[in-house]
Amino acid sequence: MSNSIVQKLTELGYTTIPEAFYGKVAEWKSWYQGKVKGFHSYRVRNGASIVACKRYSLGMGKKLCEDWANLLMNEKVQITLEGQREQEFVDRILTENNFTVRANEMQEMKSALGTVAYIPRVVGQEVSEGGEIIPGNASGIAIDYVTIENIYPLAWSNGYISECAFSSVVTRDGKDYAYLQIHKKGTDGLYIIENRIYRYDNELLSDEQLANVAGFERIPPVVHTGSDRRQFVIDRPNIANNYNYLLPTGISVYANAIDVMQGVDIAYDSYVNEFVLGKKRIMVKPSASKFLDGEPVFDPSDVVFYVLPEDVVNDSAITPIDMTLRTAEHNTGIQDQLNILSSKCGFGETYYRFDGGSIATATQVISENSTLFRTIKKHEIILEQALDELCRIILRLGNAAMGLGLDENVEISIDFDDSIIEDDTTNFSRDMQMLSAGIMNDWEFRAKWMNEDEATAKAALPKAEDMTDEGESETE
Repeated sequence: MSNSIVQKLTELGYTTIPEAFYGKVAEWKSWYQGKVKGFHSYRVRNGASIVACKRYSLGMGKKLCEDWANLLMNEKVQITLEGQREQEFVDRILTENNFTVRANEMQEMKSALGTVAYIPRVVGQEVSEGGEIIPGNASGIAIDYVTIENIYPLAWSNGYISECAFSSVVTRDGKDYAYLQIHKKGTDGLYIIENRIYRYDNELLSDEQLANVAGFERIPPVVHTGSDRRQFVIDRPNIANNYNYLLPTGISVYANAIDVMQGVDIAYDSYVNEFVLGKKRIMVKPSASKFLDGEPVFDPSDVVFYVLPEDVVNDSAITPIDMTLRTAEHNTGIQDQLNILSSKCGFGETYYRFDGGSIATATQVISENSTLFRTIKKHEIILEQALDELCRIILRLGNAAMGLGLDENVEISIDFDDSIIEDDTTNFSRDMQMLSAGIMNDWEFRAKWMNEDEATAKAALPKAEDMTDEGESETE
């Protein structure tokens, strides 16, 4: 997919990041999926022949990304806009696009592959013949969620991608098409969005008209946004790209821990095989398995017995083989590998425990000077910027395409989940003490715990004269 898209972009006069980087992304993806060619499936010579083997895996590529997604984007994250109309509009658009679920998935995918994008677009948008937006006819705003495999940066500076192409594969009437959307700046500095579609012919891309493909008839070839701000959001882990520091794309959270993940799976594979190879066996001579009174001495379906050939010299008719299992050594080895992996991926050294044959996650409250706390705050810097920009694009589209008159410069605050640092009960009790001591205002307390802005919190509080009237009534 990427090779053919890069070729088309080159034909159109665009230059994107090297194709070799997408090869690196494919390697990260294989570890995320948990089946790495040449590692989890391999061949070994046993002296007589070559045997195909399967290596058992703990699937830590998936586990690492799930945990980072849950730490960064969960149900406790709150996006608050100061204006009520703006808050209601953004909430509605996010809900319609299943953002609570999809945003967590995108955090998982960015941890695995390094970069994701959110692309808001107007549904049912009408444009003039020149490509200018005609406001008032749109039916809604959709958000496309895209991973690095379909992201092609075209222009960037200091890590900020200002122009970018996005691709996707669609199937219509049994035929596959590549839909290409190009966000670029015009000569006037305002953004233009080009929409193109190609037909797959034997893995090659052939030009096709948008009007000829079902579902794309109303999509204009060119849209002039009328804005000097981009209509897409790029999100990535806050980790320097040491594969190529000149690229604006991120890297996987385990990009520099591949060797350690191999060590984890090698140790776990040995742990499993310890039980497979250490299974108790009983070697018996053929004479010991003869029929007695018409019935076999041993149950022929019992795999614990193994009948030796007649010519094997053995004084004993029955020889038990009971190998000692090295479970303690394996537990220690797997735990050592997990500690290194945890440290390499920003969780600190003791985040994972190999407990009872499975992976358990540490649940203790972390301190503010821990590695995990600092890494979370580091990743939140980029994530907060991404969420803020996404909300402002939604507001801008609401005005440009729907004429809603929303305040695009409204104050936006992103409240992340800090309960792993200090539990909510402790925080609430401390704030209650500060409120009682007069250190915190009542509206500040309400704004914090009811997730309201200052004006809403103050308006919701009972007025002083109402409280006085209630007190006098109770006295009477």
